Amino acid sequence: MSAPTSNPTSGGRVPAAGVRFDTPETGATSPGDQGFDALAAWELNPKVALRPEPFGALLYHFGTRKLSFLKNLTVVGIVQSLADHDSAEAALASAGITPAQRPLYVQALTTLADSGMITRRAA
Repeated sequence: MSAPTSNPTSGGRVPAAGVRFDTPETGATSPGDQGFDALAAWELNPKVALRPEPFGALLYHFGTRKLSFLKNLTVVGIVQSLADHDSAEAALASAGITPAQRPLYVQALTTLADSGMITRRAA
């Protein structure tokens, strides 16, 4: 028996030169690709619904049809309060996030920004 000749995660598609099906495309230009800046004003994307759950919350993006799970009630509270603060940094401080905890919460917000679940608020 011979070894497989195609990437099993590609669904049988043959990639064009330099294209991989198992990794996200880089170089895309969408509002979320500006990078997360904790000093900027952020809000829940208007195309996203947040549904609180006992474990945290579900986020559903109606544009991309992406579903995300927030399994930390503190992150849920921060996301819900982003629109009430001048910056994400202010939302973190309001939630009582300590300097030692800050990197974990900034990473969570960065992931949400990269996926388009939160967006920069217009100035």
